[in-house]
Amino acid sequence: AISPKSGSLSVSLIKGGLELEGAQLGLCSDQLRKFLKHNVSVLMGANVANEVAAGQFCEATLGFVGPEEDRELLVKLFDGPSFHVQSVDDIAGVELCGALKNVVALGAGFCDGLDFGHNTKAALIRIGLVEMTAFIRYFYPEVKDSTFLESCGIADLITTCFGGRNRKCAEAFTRASGAKTWANIEKELLGGQKLQGTLTAQEIWPVMQHHGLCERLPLFTAIYQIAFEGRAVQSIVDLPSARTASKDRGKLD
Repeated sequence: AISPKSGSLSVSLIKGGLELEGAQLGLCSDQLRKFLKHNVSVLMGANVANEVAAGQFCEATLGFVGPEEDRELLVKLFDGPSFHVQSVDDIAGVELCGALKNVVALGAGFCDGLDFGHNTKAALIRIGLVEMTAFIRYFYPEVKDSTFLESCGIADLITTCFGGRNRKCAEAFTRASGAKTWANIEKELLGGQKLQGTLTAQEIWPVMQHHGLCERLPLFTAIYQIAFEGRAVQSIVDLPSARTASKDRGKLD
């Protein structure tokens, strides 16, 4: 059994691992906190691994709740000349942004596979951010508005929808027209890395069904059904008008 030293701190970089616990959405950091029996923070952001390794400038968001001296220690540990870290008191918001943006990236990849232009992709990214916000606030109403403007929010969403592995594999899925499974595509394109968006979509789908959120999150619903239920990829843009959707923007009460 693991017995961490007294005063230990952990930081999770895991984007996903969500599950329904009773009526509440359980986070991976929650499970780690129970297992390790000490404070667990999360670090997320627009951090494409090969660019970070190359020393290119980027930012990340530390979701932290605890003593100020521990926050300062963790920021000092991770922050550097080309890797800037901003801390926020919003673990759930940071962690869920890091997970859900991979689902939106699948939609961006479907868009690319259909050879739609930048306007369409920008629209899907905007709608995706609205649905991410609404989903997170449904389970964690105390989430901070400012979190979505941090690196873990809009920045990571943009990066993932233009350059991430989920976007690339979703484009390949679309161009294969059903001839390749997600497992085939993952093996061919990712060199041992794993798809995150498909796993997270499968994790949140039963949660959405349980809470009656499918019709109120039409983009998330379309992405799941295209990926796993044979729904036509072209339907990714068959979404409610902005005028209709604006009534529930960012809110699923």
